[in-house]
Parts: sequence; structure tokens; C-alpha cells
Amino acid sequence: MRKKNILFLMCLLLAFPMWAQEQREVKLKLVQTSDVHGNYYPYDFIVGRDAAGSLSRVCSYVRQERRAYGDRLVLLDNGDILQGQPTAYYYNYMDTMSVHLCADMMNFMGYDAGNMGNHDVETGRTVFDRWASDCRFPILGANIVGVAPGQPHFKPYVVLQRGGVKVAVLGMITPAIPAWLSENLWRGLRFDDMEETARRWMQVIREREQPDVVVGIFHSGRNAYVMNGKYNENASADVARRVPGFDVVMMGHDHALACEKVVNVEGDSVLIINPANNASVVAAVDVTLALSDGRVTGKHVSGELVRMDGYEPDAEFTTHFAPQRKTVEQFVSKRIGRFTEGISTRPAYFGPSAFVDFIHQLQLAISGADISLAAPLSFDAQIPAGDIFVSDMFNLYKYENMLYVMSLSGKEIRGALEMSYALWTNRMTSADDQLLLLRDRPREGAADRAVFQNPSYNFDSAAGILYTVDVTKPEGQKVHIVSMADGTPFDEEKMYRVAVNSYRGNGGGELLTRGAGIPQDELEKRILSSTDKDLRYYLMQYIERQQTLTPRSLNQWRFIPEDWAGPASSRDYKRLFGDGK
Repeated sequence: MRKKNILFLMCLLLAFPMWAQEQREVKLKLVQTSDVHGNYYPYDFIVGRDAAGSLSRVCSYVRQERRAYGDRLVLLDNGDILQGQPTAYYYNYMDTMSVHLCADMMNFMGYDAGNMGNHDVETGRTVFDRWASDCRFPILGANIVGVAPGQPHFKPYVVLQRGGVKVAVLGMITPAIPAWLSENLWRGLRFDDMEETARRWMQVIREREQPDVVVGIFHSGRNAYVMNGKYNENASADVARRVPGFDVVMMGHDHALACEKVVNVEGDSVLIINPANNASVVAAVDVTLALSDGRVTGKHVSGELVRMDGYEPDAEFTTHFAPQRKTVEQFVSKRIGRFTEGISTRPAYFGPSAFVDFIHQLQLAISGADISLAAPLSFDAQIPAGDIFVSDMFNLYKYENMLYVMSLSGKEIRGALEMSYALWTNRMTSADDQLLLLRDRPREGAADRAVFQNPSYNFDSAAGILYTVDVTKPEGQKVHIVSMADGTPFDEEKMYRVAVNSYRGNGGGELLTRGAGIPQDELEKRILSSTDKDLRYYLMQYIERQQTLTPRSLNQWRFIPEDWAGPASSRDYKRLFGDGK
């Protein structure tokens, strides 16, 4: 008996180290969508053709990966999902009683968390709060703070238990919302600095949750700069470097593909990754954890960008959401008028164009303003001659901006134009130079931001004044305003009523702040009036009343010297668009 007891004890002693140091490996898959912009179906309802991306294709990819990872797959969205296609618009503003289509789809796909983007805020509190309440998963926003309670309006973070490990996900948005969007859309909220917010919540997460993996999901791009003197824009990479604790920082907002590692202030490696936009690519991150006795002893993180054009739309997704697709198709196919001439944004980069001037004319007609400022909001939009449908309105006007009338001096108008054309045009030193400021190599990501050095939605021209733009001169000396359009003098000291969209009027693109020299805090005081609905709504109404329209260029400005600008325009046009018209 004694011999047996001794033998038993020896077995226990031999086994004990194995219990005390249990070794195991856990593999996680993190999948991120960002800047989906209403691309839910594999179809572009604006131009009427199949789309390479969409949530339907992402659903196929996720279903495939879940077969390998099960609940160890974490599915996240990084904002700007509620604006961009008629699908989103219809369920934002037309059908407000049904479960929001976007929430319904995300629930179907099994998202674990979402994050707010600036274009989600742009839909207004009624819309985004409704959508968030329809989502069966948390919407994050650590730096979206209710002014009265002083607490985050959305959950700051979520902790997910997967494969026996804890994954903390902290969500934030770019703080520059007040520089783009009317306070009417987000009243009662504020948007705090990302780095300060991350530092504060990282301490809470570490002390309270003790997670094994920390993921930042930030609706903010990679390359930081200070906007309007107060907003640290696109600060994701800075946060990854300066705030220790993140294993992965998932980016969005700037529509740029990225997948690389940076080193933080404590010498640890952090993966930063961005799938750009339109659900054409997803960010896929593999996290492998080595655990000993329940503690992480090793961690390996790697990421890749996975194209969705190789995946068929998920069959179950397609069938389930077929009725809503039919509803949207009926909405966009409504005829509202007729154009006798087609219009395109392509000529707008090289001089006055029927496309932008049509927007100018409508802004002036709707507002009664003296002068209009507007830009081509889509890089390459075309509306052919013939019947005009609701779908064309999303090509004509891309965003849900309001229309403002602002009080600006002549000097401020010229300052805004000076900055616009400095963002837009090269300073030519010979007839062989480029007219436009183009990248040496196109950037990976969104086509509308790939070729220009600066976003084309900040290339404002004016209507209501006659002027020239001398492309041989530096900023501050390019724009010469000859007179008002009716031939009366233009006075730099006079205050004018100027029609602008709400993005520009709130400081977007910095044309009114850095260009015109108006302090950010003063812009609101300059707003004389604002529409209560988005500009696209009024454009549709105008076209329906007129029924038949002939868009024409106003020809109120031109590039000089023409013997340089003309040939340069031809060369740059070919570089941008090939030999097409």
C-alpha cells in the first residue's frame, strides 16, 4: 500500500509542472471594412453598372473565413457607411420606419462593432442615432462626447472574448467635424482630440480590462496635419506611435490603402492598416498568441489587404435583401426632367464647364446670392443628354450638403479663390510645364484622390464675377477679378452675399479660413441663411419645375496666358482621361 502511495505521489509531482505551465496557441482573424459609402449591393445605382466591391462580396469573404476561424473572427466597420449611394440615402431619409437597411445588413453579416465616420455624422443625429439603435452590436466613438453629461455618446470601447483571450477595441473619429458640418447635424456633441482621448481610455482599458490584444479603429487617415489651426486631422499613425498599448490600428477616412508597421514610443511594433473605400478591399489581420498558464508569452501580428472583386456576392445575402434592392431601383429610376446637352466634370479642371456652371446657376437661383463658389465634387462624373433620373442627381451632387448664403468681403472672396487655384494648378515656368498639380505616381486607393496632389472637391471656381487666373504667378497673385458678371465694378472692401455649400461654409478645405483669412470661430457668424434640406433635394425640385434644361458654360473666368494653358490642358487631359472625351 505504501509503495502504491509513493508511486501515486511521484506521478502527481511529474504531472504538476504540466498543469502549472499549460501551453497553447490562439489564432485570431480581424476583418475591417471602412468608408463603404453606401455600397451595400454589387451594383452602382448612380451610374447603373456592376460594382467591384460591396457588402455582399465582403459577406462571401467573411463566410469563407469563419469556416476556418469560427468565433475567433472579429468583424469591424470603421465608419462612413451611411452616405454615398442612393441605397443609404433612401433608408436615411425616405423610409424612416423600417429597420435601417445598413443596420439590417450588418446584423446579418455578424459585425462585432462599428465606428462612426464624418459622413455618418453628416446624415444628422436623427438618422445616425436611429441606425445605431438598429444595430445589434455596439457603435463606438470614444471622442464623441455629449456636452451636457460629459460622457461618450457611444460606447468608447468594447471587449470581446474570443478563443479564451480578451480583445479590446477602441473606436474614435476625426475631431474635425465642426470644420465640415453644420452644428445642426451634431448639436449637443463635441469631438475631442484623438491622442488625448486614446491616452485616457488606454489607461482605463489596461487597468479595468487587462486585455490580451488592443485594437484601435479610427476614422482618421495616416498623415497628420493641423486643420484650421485647431483640429489634428488624420492622426491615426501618430496615435499608434505616441500612445503605447495598441497592437493594431485600423484606419479609414482618407481613402488610401495602407498596411505597414510602425514603432511606438516604448519600442513595440504596431500594425497600421487601411482598406481605402467602397468595400473594394478589406483589411485582414492575423493575430497569433502564445499562452502559458493563461498568460500571453508571445504575439505575432500580420496584415494584408484583400481585394473583393475575386469574390462572388453571397447568395443568401442577395436573396435576403432582394426586396430592398427592388425598392431602391424604383426610387432611382424616377424621371425628373430632361437635358438637351450632356455634361461632364472632365472639362471643369481646365476652365469653365457646363457641369460646374450648372451647379453655380442653381445655387444662385435658389439662394438669390450675388456670387457662387462651387467645385467638381466627383472626379469623373458624366450625365448624358436625354431624360434625367433621380440616380443622376447623385452624380450631379455627391454629398448631402446644405446650401449657405454667407457674407464675405471682396478681398475674402479673392483670397479663397487664390488658395483654390493654388491647390489646383501648377505654377508654370514654361509652355512645357503641367497646368495641373498632379502626382508623379497615382496613389493607391480612391480614384478621385489618386492623381491630383490635392482633392478636387476643393477646386472652387466662382460665378457672378469675371476674372482670370494667371498660372505663371504664385499664390496670392494668380487671381485678377475684372468686374461683377453684369459689368459693374467689383469692390474688395464691399460685403457680398455668397452661395456656398455647408462643407465649405463650415471651413472645409480651409478656403475660407486659411485662404480668406476668416477665423474658424467667426464662420458661423457669417452665415446669413441655410437651407433646411440637402442641396440635392433642391436641385431635384428645380429640375422638376423646369423639366427641360440646356446646361451651358457661363465662361466667366479663364486661365492665362492662353498660349501656355491651352496646350498644357490638352496634355494634362490626356494624362487624366486618355483620348476619350
